[in-house]
Amino acid sequence: MQLYTKTGDKGLTKLVGGQSIAKDAARVKAYGTIDELNSWIGYIISKLKAEDQLKDELLQLQHYLFDCGSDLSTPQGVYPYKVDQDLIDWIEERIDTYADIPPALETFILPGGSEIASMVHVARTIARRAERHIVSTMWSTDINNQVLIFVNRLSDYFFALARVVNYSQKQKDIAYERGEKVFHNITKADVERWSQSQ
Repeated sequence: MQLYTKTGDKGLTKLVGGQSIAKDAARVKAYGTIDELNSWIGYIISKLKAEDQLKDELLQLQHYLFDCGSDLSTPQGVYPYKVDQDLIDWIEERIDTYADIPPALETFILPGGSEIASMVHVARTIARRAERHIVSTMWSTDINNQVLIFVNRLSDYFFALARVVNYSQKQKDIAYERGEKVFHNITKADVERWSQSQ
């Protein structure tokens, strides 16, 4: 199997469907960062114990991230998109489940704790960077907006997951020492009412 094609030697790559695009285009940065995040999750999985149930969930997430990258590399109308409301429902359910496990927060916390939780916090920041690149893409290019919503939820997912990992290992969250109280007891129903009023 020939792995190199030499098509990138002039700084160009091809999207799904064959269209050429610069390798530093916002779209390429977006799906490239999704690929970076997916690789980092693979590394997290490799550090988990064989019996850890989180492995299956993160493996499923890797498939969903491949879907995100596929959609971001596919110009509108070339092929049907893969990321849909079902994926958003899946990740919101996981966030809601994890958010209720550790004690509620009132202040910002420092990223860290156990090795796995610290790695999940790194995943959170990569997800944020991917989101920024996706937003840059959407200003000039039609994309599947469901990808943006899913990736926006990802950073919340990783935040909630890191807290659960620390909580399960009896690692206390470390409050940001100069922080004020910033979190309030907002419920999912509050968020839904707010979004419907906009």
